[in-house]
Amino acid sequence: MSDPGPGPTPSSPYDYPLVWEADVVAADGATVHIRPITPDDADGLLGLHARSSERTRYLRFFGPYPRVSSKDLFHFTNVDHHDRVALIVLLGAEVIAVGRYERLTDRDEAEVAFLVEDAHQGRGLGSVLLEHLAAAAQEHGISRFVAEVLAENRTMISIFREAGYEPSRSFDGGVVHLVFDIAPTETLRAVRHEREQRAESRSIQRLLTPRSVAVIGASNDPTKIGYAVLANLVAARFPGPVYPVNTQAQTVQDLPAFPTVASVPDEVDLAILAVPAEAVPKVVVHCRARGVRGIVVMSGGFAERGEDGLLAQQRLVNTARASGMRIVGPNCFGIINTDPDLRLNASLAPEAPAAGRIGFFSQSGALGATLLERATALGIGLSSFVSAGNRADVSGNDLLQFWATDPATEVVALHLESFGNPRKFARLARRVARTKPVVVVKSGRHTGPTPNLEGTSSTLVDTSVEALFASTGIIRVDTVAQLFDVVTLLAHQPLPRGPRVAVVGNSTAVGLLAVDSLLGNGLVLAGSTQVDIGADGTPQQFAAATRTALADPDVDALVAVFVTPVSRSEEEYAGALVDLSQDSDKPIVATFLGRDGLPGSLVRAGDNDVALRGSVPSFPVDRAVAALAQMVRYSQWRSRPVGTVPALPEADPERAHDLVGQVFAADPEGRELSAEETEALLACYALSVCEGDPTVSPTVGSVSTTVEISDDPSFGAVVSFGLSGIPIEVFDDRAYRALPLSDVDAAELIRSVAAWPLLDGYGGAVPVDAAAIEDLLVRAARLCDDVPEIVRLRFTAVAHAAGADVARPLLQLRPTTPRAGGAPRRADRSEFR
Repeated sequence: MSDPGPGPTPSSPYDYPLVWEADVVAADGATVHIRPITPDDADGLLGLHARSSERTRYLRFFGPYPRVSSKDLFHFTNVDHHDRVALIVLLGAEVIAVGRYERLTDRDEAEVAFLVEDAHQGRGLGSVLLEHLAAAAQEHGISRFVAEVLAENRTMISIFREAGYEPSRSFDGGVVHLVFDIAPTETLRAVRHEREQRAESRSIQRLLTPRSVAVIGASNDPTKIGYAVLANLVAARFPGPVYPVNTQAQTVQDLPAFPTVASVPDEVDLAILAVPAEAVPKVVVHCRARGVRGIVVMSGGFAERGEDGLLAQQRLVNTARASGMRIVGPNCFGIINTDPDLRLNASLAPEAPAAGRIGFFSQSGALGATLLERATALGIGLSSFVSAGNRADVSGNDLLQFWATDPATEVVALHLESFGNPRKFARLARRVARTKPVVVVKSGRHTGPTPNLEGTSSTLVDTSVEALFASTGIIRVDTVAQLFDVVTLLAHQPLPRGPRVAVVGNSTAVGLLAVDSLLGNGLVLAGSTQVDIGADGTPQQFAAATRTALADPDVDALVAVFVTPVSRSEEEYAGALVDLSQDSDKPIVATFLGRDGLPGSLVRAGDNDVALRGSVPSFPVDRAVAALAQMVRYSQWRSRPVGTVPALPEADPERAHDLVGQVFAADPEGRELSAEETEALLACYALSVCEGDPTVSPTVGSVSTTVEISDDPSFGAVVSFGLSGIPIEVFDDRAYRALPLSDVDAAELIRSVAAWPLLDGYGGAVPVDAAAIEDLLVRAARLCDDVPEIVRLRFTAVAHAAGADVARPLLQLRPTTPRAGGAPRRADRSEFR
């Protein structure tokens, strides 16, 4: 079946709203397609009606409705996409649900109704349709929905409540009359995000927990990818059936083979595609016909090959999603689930890593192989691993949704080359990092996006990436080695309560290196010096010194350094450290010379040889301390107040929008505002521009700072702050945060620049009014968040002991659509990535 597209629309003043099309994930984890209805959907609507039970039709139409009349059919399928809107849900070419609203005459209200095929009820389609209809209605000035529902239709009534709305009710006989506002609220957003999380998490769970696997392109030739992936599946002892698919062979690696996936006699949950790129589309159609739930496309030759490959990749995604399938890849390394009850190694790694608590996502297939090899060599266990390749569908965002609630995953590790949907990534990462550390190594910090993949992702300048990470609590590292160090420590040791670190060991030289590294990483040496038991110290002395340090209330963490004496084994020393670690609420990181990762002597082993919490990672001393420093900073971020975006009751956003509208009425493409226009717009948020220029004749004790808020087209607004003059111009001393800006963000922002002491009374000067600067930042950020047409706001904030003034403001507008943070899951395909 071809991918269904929009048909012609009836003659009306409103064009077909392509932006309303969307691929969404249903509650069961499968994908469906939503789009506006067209007259060409008449047969599809009749099919939906015919497949719906009498009971479903009765609840929708309030009585028997055995067939749809020609008049009704015309009315249902001919809409104006403005006052009369209808959205259909498609699975393949089949209409499985429809939702519609019709504006009530001369009112800002519309009546809403739904019909969902019986076989697809319970998949959350009604809630998704309601979400999208509400967004469409708001675009056209509708503020409330009304619904007439039979009192016995409790399911429909519950949909409105569970979506986060608070409908008022009235009764007339057996009919319930519901009325509710549809403007987005925090409650609505929270409900939508929770529903989205459950659905997308379920879709990844379906991929990682298949009951059966087909390898399409399985081979007897050891040089072929199809040989390796089948051999790895079998070697890992996957407990379900494995079906080799080969058009020519009767058996593959001693397993019965099938010519196509359609000829497999039993259900297939997961298909691994190791066939040439030109054969992939046909195979995906076979998978769709066979009811496969997910596919992993290892084949290359798609977006990484240029525009033609990108188009082929998009067609591949459309075909798969049309039947509810999710895709990993193409051009990927595979997926792994180390659950001892599953043992899924659907990858090119000949040996899967041990089971553990780290969820690992890699964008690059080649790097994915290196990561797995290194994890195995270091003894580091993973809960699951996904290499997404071109990220045509499944991406890091999907894995964040899954790992957020996956009980087997306690730490998230991401290798990213680019962002498909950075705004969504920021939202998800901020939520996940509050309960589970998220550690990221991102390529392209200095070189830009990966060659040949520029068109598949959003390109962010590194300042935006820095703002994103700083605002979300993400732990950013520069190298893969640092990534492994940090996630290994986080997965096996508790978070520290502070930066005070004790150093205990049997080598003065190595201990001094540890102390130097502590101080260089911004940590504090607990006590006056390291504790050295001497080269001839016994395991008992080592244990006693370590125990004393851990019991000290002025110690937050411990670095244990050890050089194996010539006449002794390290086993007793390591055992003593592990015994203390398993009962300690303070983290321990070791430098056992010559040991890297999780050596067996420092592992506290559980069932299936899983390294339990209390195992002590060992790294060279500089890496050990650097990893601990990252852990301390993350712990401090997690323990800080969440912060709130302050209410600004005196702000006048309506006036601000009116002023902006006046500018666009005269200059549709936007422009830089005049001084008078800028002052008027800033005044809407109580930002007063001081008379004269205080930077020309500064008062004694005043300090000039530079505030700039600019809009990254793929990420959103970013605010930067720094001290004017030499700190910025010579040393590029700026700090960044992403919008929205909370009170805590503003306080941290001004204190994050290296020149902060110049604001805080350095050299005996009177400290400036930091709270006044924070207030300016919050107001300016709120203005830019409320008025997305502002693409640049720059001003000098002149701070002094009793306030802060705005000087020399510059403000630029350009037409833009509202930022995506509050919109539903719309046609931007990157929402999945």
